[in-house]
Amino acid sequence: MAKTLLVSPSYFIFFIFLIFSSTTTPIFGEEYNYVKSVNPKKMKIPREKVSHFKLYWQDDVSGSNATSVTVIEALNNSSPYFGMVNIIDNSLTVGPNMSSKTVGKAQGLYASTGQEDASLLMVMNFAFTDGKYNGSTFTVLGRNNVNAEVREMPIIGGSGLFRFARGYALASTYSFYDNGDATIEYNCYVIHY
Repeated sequence: MAKTLLVSPSYFIFFIFLIFSSTTTPIFGEEYNYVKSVNPKKMKIPREKVSHFKLYWQDDVSGSNATSVTVIEALNNSSPYFGMVNIIDNSLTVGPNMSSKTVGKAQGLYASTGQEDASLLMVMNFAFTDGKYNGSTFTVLGRNNVNAEVREMPIIGGSGLFRFARGYALASTYSFYDNGDATIEYNCYVIHY
């Protein structure tokens, strides 16, 4: 015959109190008190538009004023320079010549990520310094297969006039010199407000 254990209600309540008071899990959704829903209509977000930017990315790896600096050397001096990482502060110009008007900078890095092919991981902000886009940026992040005639990379965000930006960038080599310097044409299609 089974025995029944009688517990007074005050002991039971005390026991439940101990269990819940010793946990660190917030009760009643307190873990989300730092976020709240926003009605997009109240933000007065203007209508989206698509802008096409044709820019020339000036990658200067030579000379005393290089704008692209290798910070990690390639592993085993492999053919596609696997493992090499460059930090960049490249000029963005309206024409292919370095003397063309500079309208911004491509700031970030590229890393050689292909063991058998020359592919790069591109992580960079196109930071504008001219005209109505001065102070605004959009971010390019993606794979750049250097040997392809045209390389497509996503645009994943932005700031200033490019808040909530998205789109894509098409890169094609305009010129490549023996010293490693290069001029790359970027056609960027940006959806923004």
